[in-house]
Amino acid sequence: MKSGILAAAAAAVVVTASVGAEAGLLDTVKSRGFIQCGVNAGLPGFGSPDSAGNWTGLDVDFCRAIAVAIFNDPTKIKFTPLSAQQRFPAIQSGEVDVLSRNTTVTLTRDTSVGLNFAPVTYYDGQGFMVNKKLGVKSAKELNGATVCVQSGTTTELNLADYFRANNMEYKPVVIESEAEVNAAYFAGRCDVRTADVSDLAATRGSVASGAQDHVILPEVISKEPLAPAVRHGDDQWFDIVKWTINVTIQAEEFGITSKNVDEFVNSKNPDILRFIGTTPGMGKALGLDEKYAYNIIKKIGNYGEIFERNVGPATPLKLERGLNALWTKGGLQYTAPFR
Repeated sequence: MKSGILAAAAAAVVVTASVGAEAGLLDTVKSRGFIQCGVNAGLPGFGSPDSAGNWTGLDVDFCRAIAVAIFNDPTKIKFTPLSAQQRFPAIQSGEVDVLSRNTTVTLTRDTSVGLNFAPVTYYDGQGFMVNKKLGVKSAKELNGATVCVQSGTTTELNLADYFRANNMEYKPVVIESEAEVNAAYFAGRCDVRTADVSDLAATRGSVASGAQDHVILPEVISKEPLAPAVRHGDDQWFDIVKWTINVTIQAEEFGITSKNVDEFVNSKNPDILRFIGTTPGMGKALGLDEKYAYNIIKKIGNYGEIFERNVGPATPLKLERGLNALWTKGGLQYTAPFR
């Protein structure tokens, strides 16, 4: 009986500590007055600053959406540029509140690294880019090639697995900095640049001249679901990040955009009224304003708007929606119900 009482007391302590942790980060962020977001040090289309220090990109916009959810102000944010090696220590230590830096969801990152991943914001896969002058049409023709790859990424392991599985040899040129990897490739230190296809598209699109001289090969050799992440132990914070991403996806499914959102405030659809905050409950459940979803859509836009302005066909990356289309249009973007 005594052991049972002690166990119950211990459980109560755990629950109390958990509740404290859940509320802690949100309160800290509100008290601080801004969120700290870890982003890529310079990946056009996903996260990069301009000459004036203004950050843009798909990952950046999702950080801003979180700031809007909490403060109704997309400027209440501090961006911390992180390399692939710096990103996990930064989120683990609390240097940043959320990591939104083209990071692949994996089992070990979800467990031993101590991350909780929000919904996938970009479905990607690893590919290869070569100069057209090599005459290579397929990754199966890369036997003996020298390959530039960034260290500290899933890309290294995928590269080794692919060549081993296809009984091919290769010579890796492993470099820590993404900018230096790209510089090495364009300087001719390697025959091939391997990275996520979106990364390759950004790299090719950033070339001032000669972008047309480089081709991304058709093979996609891995699954790279990219998603924002928070550290374990802050369930309420995780919920806020998760349902902020979901807002952008659900808004596109409803046909709600930054330009027409006001037309839906008095909709006859009860699902939309709950979602938009006209019918209360969803915001309170997260510890946020009831109009948090409305505010996100009004100031940041839906998922489609975020995609198109950062990486879509009209941008230097020229990426099609593909797997990132809504589930209703043959893609994988799908959200749980707002109920």
